Amino acid sequence: MRSIKLKKTSSAAPQRRQFLTQAAGGAALLAAGLTQGVQAQTSVPATASSPDSGAFWPNGARLVISISMQFEAGGQPAKGADSPFPKVDFPASVPSDAAANTWFAYGYREGVPRMLDLWDKHGVKVTSHMIGEAVRHHPALAKEIVKRGHEASGHGPRWSSQYAMSRKDEKAFLVAGRDMVRQETGETTVGYNCNWLRRGPNTLSLLQELGFIYHIDDVSRDEPFIEQVNGKDFVVVPYTLRNNDILLIEGRNYSPQAFLAQIKGEFDQLYEEAGTRRRMMSISAHDRISGTPQMVRIWDEFLTYARSKPGVAFMRKDDIARFALASPLTVRESETI
Repeated sequence: MRSIKLKKTSSAAPQRRQFLTQAAGGAALLAAGLTQGVQAQTSVPATASSPDSGAFWPNGARLVISISMQFEAGGQPAKGADSPFPKVDFPASVPSDAAANTWFAYGYREGVPRMLDLWDKHGVKVTSHMIGEAVRHHPALAKEIVKRGHEASGHGPRWSSQYAMSRKDEKAFLVAGRDMVRQETGETTVGYNCNWLRRGPNTLSLLQELGFIYHIDDVSRDEPFIEQVNGKDFVVVPYTLRNNDILLIEGRNYSPQAFLAQIKGEFDQLYEEAGTRRRMMSISAHDRISGTPQMVRIWDEFLTYARSKPGVAFMRKDDIARFALASPLTVRESETI
């Protein structure tokens, strides 16, 4: 899949600062020609590769890289949200954890705008899993993500224990999250990511009923596959924990340099395997973590490295799912017990 060269209008830093001060105006600066180029890059051919062609991905790509960009700032619980700060018991008179709130605020004030400029630099399109409350609190930023050609994917209206809900309550939860994203961005989500991947016994059935075509709450493969849900095809676009910034960097287990070494090692192995079978590399970038200056430098180095190899393509997860549905090579299997 060829990368689309974007028209340069200004340096990345001024562009980001302009967006931060005038978000609505910044979105309007994206020309119609850019949108057209984005659509050309992310579209997937209707015809899938044949088993005899030796090509497992669109346009003869050897390896596909799937990037998740979680947009969660503003969707965290008022108290007890995961953050680097020590957990404390707040009295009822304290409405929220002010320190943790600043940690999450970094995601929309600095993180996402910085990552959007990075994706533009490399002509890469990602899937943004959007919490509904984050979109509601920061609609201009949600619109900007979509305007730049990235997928808006479902992530619930807020962080909640979805797996413990009744079928009725979970359906209302899913509909609320979908509608919040659609109201602000105009996009209807077709993919879904549960909080910490914890889905319940009704989740996939409800997603299928509501018109979703894929979910990512599975770490069991390095390629997309198809399951039967309600007697119909439903795609799994696997997620990752080992290439996940929230486990490694935010957990203070790794330095950014160690993260780079790990994802480059993963890329090299999958690129080698991709000569004989369909391979997909999944990487995760959270707004408040991968959007920091040092992590964006690491991402920049990785993207430069990966794009230097022949046959590497970056695809949104909705495009991956649609291609998987059309391809006779897609693995089909039952839910793992």
